[in-house]
Amino acid sequence: MKGSKLYVGNLSYSIGENDLRDAFSEFGNVTSVNILTGRGFAFVEMETPEAAQNAMEALDGKELDGRKLRVDEAKPQQKQKRGGFSKGGDRKDFGKGKRRPRW
Repeated sequence: MKGSKLYVGNLSYSIGENDLRDAFSEFGNVTSVNILTGRGFAFVEMETPEAAQNAMEALDGKELDGRKLRVDEAKPQQKQKRGGFSKGGDRKDFGKGKRRPRW
């Protein structure tokens, strides 16, 4: 495992930061907990990659508040493309006085 940040999925919406911190602190120092409200998942960052690995192995599939957790290494956030033209056409030509001929 490379990093110390974990993805925690299948969370009950009633789970709080302290609940996650308590569950993960058994395996090492928890440096941050970020729950995405209303989404059913969170990110937990451990102090060391070893602590994160141990927590992942121990807690993946374990039940917390009636739900089986899914714990995995967090993947780096990918940048999303912006703009409204996903297929065809080239945005750079739009709105610059260039019109398509009306045949």
